Amino acid sequence: MKYNRILLKLSGEALMGDKQYGIDPKRLAKYAEDVKKITDKGVEVAIVIGGGNIFRGLAGATNGMDRVQGDYMGMLATIINGLALQSALEEADVQTRLLTSIEMKQIAEPFIKRRAVRHLEKGRVVIFGGGTGNPYFTTDTAAVLRAIEINADVILKGTRVDGIYTSDPEKDKTATKYENLTFKEVLSKDLKIMDMTAFTLSDENKLPIIVFDMNKEGNLFQVVSGENIGTLVNH
Repeated sequence: MKYNRILLKLSGEALMGDKQYGIDPKRLAKYAEDVKKITDKGVEVAIVIGGGNIFRGLAGATNGMDRVQGDYMGMLATIINGLALQSALEEADVQTRLLTSIEMKQIAEPFIKRRAVRHLEKGRVVIFGGGTGNPYFTTDTAAVLRAIEINADVILKGTRVDGIYTSDPEKDKTATKYENLTFKEVLSKDLKIMDMTAFTLSDENKLPIIVFDMNKEGNLFQVVSGENIGTLVNH
């Protein structure tokens, strides 16, 4: 396999499947099987999931809710998703640990860098819940931060689109896909991959990002194997 230790970033919306909100058990089970295929090959996997399928702090703020309060609600949503994914992975016979930035002793371990790395070294999938633990930061930023802390080789951003395009391919049929991009090109072309804080953090730490279609069967395995799937952003 090309990558030994990866951080997989999933959006909360990815867990909805065909539903309007919430969690689709079939989609969860499929993701668990995809992850199992790469852990069986010895790849160390950490995962960060968003919470948009349950609650978005920013959306709450636009409707008059206190932004900080809304962001904490969003962090709790990511932990709910983390528990659901943990359950699906263990159903697929994959050992997991859920680590959260907000302490919840009854359901998860607190995030400690050395503990997270030790779990990875023992072959356990580590799910990071609760974002960074701070309001005003997205789960994209949390994903990059955790990837840097655990010395991941790459961030794999699983989406429903098979890479980065010149414009939204779901709206613009003439959009063309990029195979490779540099961080500077992404900025100059104003391509929206992650929020600016997350992207800058990744750029400064020379951490490559691959954007790919997580919903296509076998894609995760192919990406980790080094096949030309999705779009690679690198220096």
